[in-house]
Amino acid sequence: MIDLSNVGKKQTQFLKRAYDQKKLAHSYLFVDSDEARALNTAYWLACLFNCTGENKPDVSCQNCRQILSGNHPDVLLVAPDGKQTLGIDQIRPLKEELAKSPVESTRRFFFINEAQKLTLAAANGLLNLLEEPVAPVVTILITNNSDQILPTVRSRTQIINFDNGERASGRTAVLLENGFSKAEIEELGNLDKWNQAIKYFYQEMLEHNSLALVSAHKLAADAKLVSEQGYILLQLKLLAEQDLRNPAKRIMAATMLKNLIEIDKMRLSNVNLQNALDYLALKWK
Repeated sequence: MIDLSNVGKKQTQFLKRAYDQKKLAHSYLFVDSDEARALNTAYWLACLFNCTGENKPDVSCQNCRQILSGNHPDVLLVAPDGKQTLGIDQIRPLKEELAKSPVESTRRFFFINEAQKLTLAAANGLLNLLEEPVAPVVTILITNNSDQILPTVRSRTQIINFDNGERASGRTAVLLENGFSKAEIEELGNLDKWNQAIKYFYQEMLEHNSLALVSAHKLAADAKLVSEQGYILLQLKLLAEQDLRNPAKRIMAATMLKNLIEIDKMRLSNVNLQNALDYLALKWK
């Protein structure tokens, strides 16, 4: 649910100045560890632009109410909706829609939440829209990690950072840096059980133990949530990266990381976790 009481204060001041001076960019990248705050700020901007009240945005005029309820024809949102990725099939129809003139406003707004989950094809499909939109549109990509955004996409946006140098620590920092949202981190909860099961699976593969295939099946069956599935693959990478520092395990760890990159490509092609882990276990049988 959109909450305009939770927005970036400095960021809204900056956007208000750009609006007043008629200098709004046609594409922004909002970078915030709190993606909900960044998304609220994007909606704040759409309300500011369309508000008919005196104190813009007043949240109570018809346009603001339509925008905040998700029913304004000129404000469009794309989000993963529980999926691992944002694919070209989600982007293409909206990109075509945004080539049309605004319906009720003089400008359209297109928000992409969790933009770090864009597939390569989807990100490439956005490039023309970001650089030279056909119709008047403001596109805002929202991410918790700009490093996971395609460089060609970043270069076509005006980047607005929300965190002001404040960084999380420990497990939360690692997860945020690897594309997990705060909501997904909270959803994961206590990771001790997962860490133990993933470590056993990793060790079984390095030992060429046939039980690795059994562990792969159990991990996949237990990982019901997208966040859990992502955590399994991340933790396997972290274990391999740790072993890279051990001369005795360096070659195996490098091979494991290469295999995990292949798994990432498979997942971007919508291969399910069960098949991906089976493939990995069989590689090390």
